[in-house]
Amino acid sequence: MPPTLTILAIGDELTCGERVDTNSAWIAAKAAARGARIAEHRTAADDRPLIADAIRELAARSDVLVVTGGLGPTLDDLTRHALGDVLGEPLVEDAATMDALRVWYAGRGRAMPDANRIQAMRPPSARCLDNPNGTAPGLHAKVGRTEVFCLPGPPREMMPMFERFVLPALRDDSGEVVRVRTVPTFGLGESTVADLLGDLMDRTRNPMVGTTASGCIVTCRIRYAGPPDGADAALADTVERVKTALGPAVLVDHDEHDDGLVLVRTVGDLLRERRQTVATVESCTGGLVGEMITRLPGSSDIFAGGLLTYSNELKSRLAGVDESLIARHGAVSREVAAAMARGGLDRCQSHHALAITGVAGPGGGSESKPVGTVWIARASRDGTLDTRQFLFRGGRDSVRLWSATTALGMLRLHLVGAAMDLLGQVEAAS
Repeated sequence: MPPTLTILAIGDELTCGERVDTNSAWIAAKAAARGARIAEHRTAADDRPLIADAIRELAARSDVLVVTGGLGPTLDDLTRHALGDVLGEPLVEDAATMDALRVWYAGRGRAMPDANRIQAMRPPSARCLDNPNGTAPGLHAKVGRTEVFCLPGPPREMMPMFERFVLPALRDDSGEVVRVRTVPTFGLGESTVADLLGDLMDRTRNPMVGTTASGCIVTCRIRYAGPPDGADAALADTVERVKTALGPAVLVDHDEHDDGLVLVRTVGDLLRERRQTVATVESCTGGLVGEMITRLPGSSDIFAGGLLTYSNELKSRLAGVDESLIARHGAVSREVAAAMARGGLDRCQSHHALAITGVAGPGGGSESKPVGTVWIARASRDGTLDTRQFLFRGGRDSVRLWSATTALGMLRLHLVGAAMDLLGQVEAAS
């Protein structure tokens, strides 16, 4: 079987929620790409017995355990002590590491503080791992059959050490390979995606299909583990089945570890292929759609610009919305959203325009237009208009994010010539 990896992140700042543990996600991704099976991530406070217990438990269920953090020179850096407790060994000074620390400080014109001497200590059966990017050497020991690697917490130190020392230990003598493909989707809830996939999500299936909801995107993760012969064919077949089951909700394939911009990248690629641009007219989202588009390098090729029409006055003055429409139907209405989109198309001289007007909350709602009510319109130079009403759940930030993302989703559907209702949709009126 491929080697099993567990990860233990150390630090009060992690357990208290003051900082997010990004190290474990990075390690897991690197190890999975090598073919390892990731069994568990765990976080432990700066508490010597807790760390020791965690090392024992995780080592008992894995081939390789990676511990990050707790190797500094202060009293709350307890990883080396906890490892010694697990091994039943008092710490000893590593002469070569002590010399390297002195050289490190001398090279910076400083004398080594006495506190840093602890960083040269190790259990006798462990070895120190060079750290050219900091003062905290790593540690490598065997706990039973398990290879344990203790690495410093700062990513710029941990990452090169992981690649140098840990990756070579992820040996797989089984002859199996582990390969992963992802299929990102937008517009369907995770439970709907699961229903549509049906037996493809059987946990005994190989390739195995799982779903992950992050932000507004539901990603289908397809994992093959087995002999290399036939791996590509099995993955390709399952990917096609997933795409067939989910239809127009499927976005294009992107890198395994997308940066959260898969939808906007997809829209950007489609616009570039057609040499077209989009403009935005935003009210409750306050420019969020434009901000998302301009995260893309080279977005000036596809983004004409935007009008921020938060007030009714600016809806009229900037986007050309007839004041009588607002008076008759209200700012949050199909008629005003459509007029905003048409106005953006004309004023910005773009190929497409996206308009959003709604009630983001927490106040401002009514019985007929509760908080979360949003109208989104897409107008294009080809004369088409798509105007839809949505009711988004959650707080203000959630309503704004879903509104901005859904506007991009509506544009994508138009660009690919597909039709579907989108999550949260109440009414459509093209």
